[in-house]
Amino acid sequence: MVENRPLANAISHLVLVLGVLIVAFPLYLTFVASTHTAQDIVQVPMPLLPGPHALENYQAALLGTGEGAASNAPVARMMTVSLVSALVIALGKISISLLSAFAIVYFRFPGREFFFWSIFVTLMLPVEVRIGPTYQVVSDLGMLNSYAGLTVPLIASATATFLFRQFFLTVPDELVEAARIDGAGPMRFFKDVLLPLSRTSIAALFVIQFIYGWNQYLGPLLVTTSEYMYPGLMGIKRMISGGDAANDWNIVMATAILAMIPPALVVLVMQKQFVKGLVDTEK
Repeated sequence: MVENRPLANAISHLVLVLGVLIVAFPLYLTFVASTHTAQDIVQVPMPLLPGPHALENYQAALLGTGEGAASNAPVARMMTVSLVSALVIALGKISISLLSAFAIVYFRFPGREFFFWSIFVTLMLPVEVRIGPTYQVVSDLGMLNSYAGLTVPLIASATATFLFRQFFLTVPDELVEAARIDGAGPMRFFKDVLLPLSRTSIAALFVIQFIYGWNQYLGPLLVTTSEYMYPGLMGIKRMISGGDAANDWNIVMATAILAMIPPALVVLVMQKQFVKGLVDTEK
């Protein structure tokens, strides 16, 4: 029985409200800055209410018509690159991980455990260790400044393979035997039994991997030298010039808001499946 404790409930709600305010206030300031001119933003104190220049700032960001000293590449193109890269990385990771886990769990072949642990051990290698080899391979294969260079080095996931393997191990053997009696081959069992059972896990991993792909910075920094192939995060960094040069901070903030919209939409649209995939234990 849950006891009704008004004071405890009030404190809990207060903590939640404070947490939301702490997280949301920087986002609010970013939005406010994106609606003012660059001169208004550098004033002290900075305006705390939205200004009248939102439409022109977002248009300048999307079309690349800013007048700052740094890069003015169109944000619309950057977001297209980020969207394609994030989708390919997320779908590629899930597809390869599903097939890898399926082979490791349901096929008997020499060195099965060795191959699984070889995949798992890659989790212990920091990204910095792979910078040199990754660039060398991408360069030798002619994938610089291309979607292949942005996605192929990141398309495999040891974490997703491990998670799907652990889930497949919980599938009752009776299902495997029933499928075999019904004459289903390995791929039919995979398509008609395992994939439907893995639906919530796939949804949760898609959200995580999409955000991972969207937020890539180091990888694109290695394999892109042309503004035409800059993803969103690199574009934001290139918009900020060093030294004493003036920056169009209003355009930078508008770009930051635009860059947050797609991953936020993915989380909102798939929120129910995402939460269920993380907490559902009745597979």
